[in-house]
Amino acid sequence: MTDAKPKELKVEAPKDLKPIYSNFAIIHHNYNEIVIDFAHVMPNLPHAQVQTRIVLTPYHAKLLLQALMHNLQNYEKRFGEVKMQGSGLPKRGPMGFDPRQVH
Repeated sequence: MTDAKPKELKVEAPKDLKPIYSNFAIIHHNYNEIVIDFAHVMPNLPHAQVQTRIVLTPYHAKLLLQALMHNLQNYEKRFGEVKMQGSGLPKRGPMGFDPRQVH
């Protein structure tokens, strides 16, 4: 047996790649995939347009969840806890990434 070392993956982003800001997501799923639509909701406007759609297998969605959790834990170690509603923040209407939202 040989000890195969994992190959390093080189990831490149195009020079003209533009970041998309999102403060709202709608998540749908079926047996084979999880679809996340990202949008930007502006204050006092009654609509938002989806800017980006990401389609993942459930396996890759779970890997993404684990990576996000790991990065948020590191963020909070460095910058302090990210406060959620009910943690001393004023109440506001539902907007953004609502974990109870099921589609």
